[in-house]
Amino acid sequence: MKKIVVIGSSNVDTTLHVKDFPKPGETISALEVTQAGGGKGANQAIAAAKAGSQTYFISRVGGDSEGDFMRKALNSYGVKTEYLEATPNANTGHAYINLNEAGQNNIVIDHGANYDLSTSDIEAARNLIEACDCVIAQFETPLEATIAAFKMAKAAGKMTILNPAPALAELPQELLDLTDLITPNETEAAAISGIAIDNETALAACAEEIRDRGVENVIITYGAKGSYLSNKEVNQIVPAFKVKAVDTTAAGDTFIGYLAANLKSDMSNLVEAATIASRASSLAVQRLGAQPSIPTANEVKEAMEE
Repeated sequence: MKKIVVIGSSNVDTTLHVKDFPKPGETISALEVTQAGGGKGANQAIAAAKAGSQTYFISRVGGDSEGDFMRKALNSYGVKTEYLEATPNANTGHAYINLNEAGQNNIVIDHGANYDLSTSDIEAARNLIEACDCVIAQFETPLEATIAAFKMAKAAGKMTILNPAPALAELPQELLDLTDLITPNETEAAAISGIAIDNETALAACAEEIRDRGVENVIITYGAKGSYLSNKEVNQIVPAFKVKAVDTTAAGDTFIGYLAANLKSDMSNLVEAATIASRASSLAVQRLGAQPSIPTANEVKEAMEE
């Protein structure tokens, strides 16, 4: 069984279901309000666990009831939380999501205890990181912690996957040099490369620019069009599966968790792993909520056989 470590955020998601997004200065009424576990790190950990990996999560929650809620939710999905620490007198991270009837969303995050994750937390997990197969991280926790973890992983010969979200215009070269695979969406890829993506030619140029900056393997997720894969051997789009989306909140996180769980250490099956990840994501967007929407490995297998 593959052993994956995810470093990242733990958030409680409050979703306001609306007909359409409010315009500046406009007041609208929510059709419904729902709450579930979220956070890019937690979502990716759950996706990797549901995909069949032994998954550990390194994160920080607050010393509040929402922190307890997140721990129980992660455990219920099979994620190991020995390295999920609580910060006293801090609030657990919270995301406020507007979800419209087309399944699109916008999100405002209160990071809370997520920003308390430190290099000391990473050092405490050194043995775990050095014994895993893969480390995944995003940008909803401090960069210093991610860099420290990736240094440990690379020194031990382990795979590192960076999901550069939310977008940052400038990424530390040190972090790029420690990254084996980077997985931005089209907006994040444009921010990194400086190349606007408005067609497939620009998409390829964007991926090449990111590779020139030191990351050998690039996957740009491209919404309903699929994902663009780029390395020395592969330069192609893996098409998305055509479905009716009702909530895209955890689509990218589902993709990354399933990708990591199915990807070989030499990345020789990159296209196959990305296809499985795309199928998992297509199932997630047909369901409401972040973590509740992530499919099981059996559900993805059955869908792949259809």
